[in-house]
This record gives sequence, C-alpha cells and structure tokens, in this order.
Amino acid sequence: MERWFASIAANRARAAGVLLLGAALVVPAIEAASPASVDVDISKFLFNAKEITVAPGTKVVWTNHDDTPHSVVASDKTFGSKGLDTDDKFEHTFASEGDFAYICSVHPFMTGVVHVHKR
Repeated sequence: MERWFASIAANRARAAGVLLLGAALVVPAIEAASPASVDVDISKFLFNAKEITVAPGTKVVWTNHDDTPHSVVASDKTFGSKGLDTDDKFEHTFASEGDFAYICSVHPFMTGVVHVHKR
C-alpha cells in the first residue's frame, strides 16, 4: 500500500513538473512577440488618421501617397524624417508613453498626434 501511495505522489510530482516546464516554454514566446505596426497614410495634404492611439513599443509607419514631398517631424524634435517623395516611408517606434504631436515641416498646416498609452 505504501508503494502505491509513493507511486501516486511521484506521478503527481512529475505531472506538476511537466506543467511548470510547459508554462516556462510558452511564456517567453508570448513576451518575445514583436510589437504591432500601425500605418498612417499621407494623401491630399493630410495625415490619415490625424490622431492615433497605440501601446508602447508600437512602430508607426507613415507613407507619402501625394505627388508632393512631405515630412514627419515631432513638435518636440524627438523624431523626424527627411523629405518623403511619393511612396517613401518613414517609421518610428514609440517606446514610452505620452502624446507626440507632429507636423509636416514643408506644410506646417498638416498636423497629427500619436497618443502612446498602455492598454
């Protein structure tokens, strides 16, 4: 009878170890997933969408679809693109929380905001 109880206890211990090992293998894969990417189109002298909300670690990609050059420059100068010709892209990854206003330095009436907040 003692062997039977010892056998059950050993099987439960092995099962718990397998579950813990399985959980350890799954968690790093979830944490290692790459952050999201959000696209902002530049067309008709507008940033579309004018305001977006993303989580920290998200990459924002602006693409110029106009025939006129545009740029993407943060109001606080923390990021900025060169002049973007037709179909050129500029990307920036937002690591920290905050509200990041930006303009087209060629056409300052073109404005946008990226709100970065944990979800």
